[in-house]
Amino acid sequence: MFKGLGGLGGLGDMAKMMKAAQEMQGKLAEMQEELANRTVTGEAGAGLVKVTATAKGEVKALDIDPSILVASEKEVVEDLILAAIRDAQTRAQDAQQRETEKMAESLGLPPGMKLPF
Repeated sequence: MFKGLGGLGGLGDMAKMMKAAQEMQGKLAEMQEELANRTVTGEAGAGLVKVTATAKGEVKALDIDPSILVASEKEVVEDLILAAIRDAQTRAQDAQQRETEKMAESLGLPPGMKLPF
């Protein structure tokens, strides 16, 4: 009856795999929630412009030093804002990568294996 599945022992292995997959799914959900609550700060212009974002990359706040708010410097300010956003996004991606690597290591996966598969 269970020949194609490797006998009853194969079903036990399948149950272990399913349990491991559910455990990994739970850990992924925990990691996503933790990343949504962690913040990173990107900066540009030696801190004249700062952007706060979640580790998932959602921008939450923008801080501009008033000394650069001069009409003739509009393009410079815009460039600094964009640079600070990119810096925050890079920091968010780095945080995600570190957390993913930690989780993969805790699951006993080889280094460099990407999650989710």
